[in-house]
Amino acid sequence: GSLFGLLGPNGAGKTTFIRIANRILAPDEGEILLFGQPLGPESARRIGYLPEERGLYKSMKVGEQAMYLAQLRGLSATDAKQRLRSWFERWELQSWWDKKVSDLSKGMAQKVQFIAALVHDPQLLVLDEPLSGFDPVNVELILSEMKELKESGKTIILSTHNMQSVDEICDRASLIHEAKKLAEDTVWNLREQHNQGEYMVRFKGNMIGFVNALWTDFELLRHEEIGDNRFLAKLKMRGASQMNDLINALVGKVEIELIEKKLPSMQEVFIDIIRGKEEAHA
Repeated sequence: GSLFGLLGPNGAGKTTFIRIANRILAPDEGEILLFGQPLGPESARRIGYLPEERGLYKSMKVGEQAMYLAQLRGLSATDAKQRLRSWFERWELQSWWDKKVSDLSKGMAQKVQFIAALVHDPQLLVLDEPLSGFDPVNVELILSEMKELKESGKTIILSTHNMQSVDEICDRASLIHEAKKLAEDTVWNLREQHNQGEYMVRFKGNMIGFVNALWTDFELLRHEEIGDNRFLAKLKMRGASQMNDLINALVGKVEIELIEKKLPSMQEVFIDIIRGKEEAHA
């Protein structure tokens, strides 16, 4: 029932791990346990896998290809066809059932593979760059589907370079570099740990009065006027100052509309951790 982000730069080992988890590669050492048991032939029925590579046979018909993939995961022909027809209708792919895979666009082919990864109702879903090749509308469709799967109790491992999606939907994340784990925690904690003490303040009033209220406890990084006597300002705390200190300093000086703690995005966390590792090696 959770969505786990597997992050790292190119060559870090993400896809290798995923291939081992799907028994495509054998590990040189160590083992992976799936629900407390070593991986075995029966694991295929409990795992859904969307590879980064597009693995459809171009000469096959779309429905024929989907049926083949579903039966590889243990579904009977009858169950496979019934479930696939339902998914194809839900994702408006029914008109493509008897057309050739070669006629599919990159995004449409990705939809077919996504359906094939979950049609057998796996307990664990492993998605390697699932948003690649999609336009913004279909990205939202996939993200929404992933949220629904998580809420239904599925566990999802998401390997992606799309850090915005990690911010939006992942509960936990692990960052690996050169096959070693550098950090692992909830997404919120990872962002909090790299917090720079920055805040965004939207207010109505006099800019000079606002700056005077900050005094020496806060540094004004930038500001912009967004309306008549309305401003948006970015601040950085100095020393041990906290949000309550900022509120107390501003009350009575300006009309506060919004104060927001500016946590770094997972993109910024990712870059911060990798740079720190590289500088340590330098």
